[in-house]
Amino acid sequence: MTWLNPHVYLDTVFLLGSVASTHGDGRWAFAIGACTASLVWFSALGFGARYLGRWLDTPRAWRILDAVIAVVMFAIAVSLVLPH
Repeated sequence: MTWLNPHVYLDTVFLLGSVASTHGDGRWAFAIGACTASLVWFSALGFGARYLGRWLDTPRAWRILDAVIAVVMFAIAVSLVLPH
């Protein structure tokens, strides 16, 4: 399914390409670093999901996860409202 997602190509070609072009001679190093970071991130997501799957199998675990996400979202909302 990922290969059929046009957003993947927009991010990779246009966004990364545009940002990499601003790095002058280091554009290839930036592009390789971005590709490596992407590979590590998505591999970690996949393996992490497999590893955490047994603990996220209970309704209690999902309530705890939802509570943590709610606290983080509330903290972000408060930080956006308060003056800097």
